[in-house]
Amino acid sequence: MTHEAGFPKETSVTGIFKLAYKLLVNDKAKFTALLVGISFAVFLIIQMTAMFAGTMKRASSTVINLGASMWVMDPAVETVAQTTGMPDYVLDAVRSMQGVSYAVPVYNGAALVKLADGTYQYVTVIGLDDTSLFGRPALIEGKIEDIYGENAFIVVKDPEFSKLGNPRVGTEFQVNDHRGVIVGIAKVASGGLFGVPTLYTTYKRALQYLPNPRFTISYVLVEPKGPADIVPIKQQAQALGYLALTKDEFIDRITKFYIYQTGMGTNLLIMTVMSFIVGLSISGQTFYTFVLENLDKFGALKAIGAKGRELIYMILFQASFTALTGYGLGIGLCVLLTTLARLRLPDYAALITYWNLGLAFVMVVIIAAISSYFGVRKVLRIEPFDIFRG
Repeated sequence: MTHEAGFPKETSVTGIFKLAYKLLVNDKAKFTALLVGISFAVFLIIQMTAMFAGTMKRASSTVINLGASMWVMDPAVETVAQTTGMPDYVLDAVRSMQGVSYAVPVYNGAALVKLADGTYQYVTVIGLDDTSLFGRPALIEGKIEDIYGENAFIVVKDPEFSKLGNPRVGTEFQVNDHRGVIVGIAKVASGGLFGVPTLYTTYKRALQYLPNPRFTISYVLVEPKGPADIVPIKQQAQALGYLALTKDEFIDRITKFYIYQTGMGTNLLIMTVMSFIVGLSISGQTFYTFVLENLDKFGALKAIGAKGRELIYMILFQASFTALTGYGLGIGLCVLLTTLARLRLPDYAALITYWNLGLAFVMVVIIAAISSYFGVRKVLRIEPFDIFRG
């Protein structure tokens, strides 16, 4: 007994999908081509956006690692490495602002160090407030109190650690003809960008050891009394002639700099669009060819009572199944290659996030929708009489 002249009621859903699945996988060549096209597109989309996300995290590593709620800076600053010194009175002014719980200075600069074997290496030097050591990293070796010792520095153990000769506690080096001693080895949430190791010391020692312009405060790290005090602090800093940003706003400012003022954003957009076009062209053409080669089967189903919507369900299922399978394979391939790359290249910065996965999923859905559209149009136009006459 049929259900409204269509397929039997008990097979109206599961039966249609089973039949659609068998038709799809029966042609192994076409099915494989579909999977390869979508998987390759997903791989490229996730890989390119993952590299961008990883690079942006590295570019914002100082902001992430220090962990301050708010940053006061010169308005000309666009990235955390592009420091513009501020006079000492700014620190006193910020501390006196309404809504500020506490504020501390931080030094962020570059230096050339001479290692024990005579080689030279550029490093990033971060000078922490001498009193509070706010933003200090977590130590895996040594004691944080030792940073107050003579010539004391803490080195970050990240992918760039080996460039300093894999130093140990007690290792000596030179900074601008000053003696330096490693008193601790630390770990941080994010490694730095551009392959430069990182050293921590006190604020006063950083000013003493490194050549500096007239104004020496790189940033003022601020902790507001509460969320409601953020806007007033921004307004007071603006009245003073400086810029106050929250941690997330500063990271967003850094990201926008690399997107709009370097070639990184344009390159990412081009590669993402190319990946989408590759996936759409391969899967769309292959799926349309698959539908054409199976028109006789769809026509036969229509002749025995299959309704148009049931044939649409079949096409949508086939396109969705292929797209989601290719999506999963593309993610797996990207994760595999990213893991292998990190094992071989410690500086590899790719970072797979929910944003990467979401963007790839949306593009896969679009690919499946466009492929389905042309397939549905062709199937709905067929007449059983034409099929059997042929």
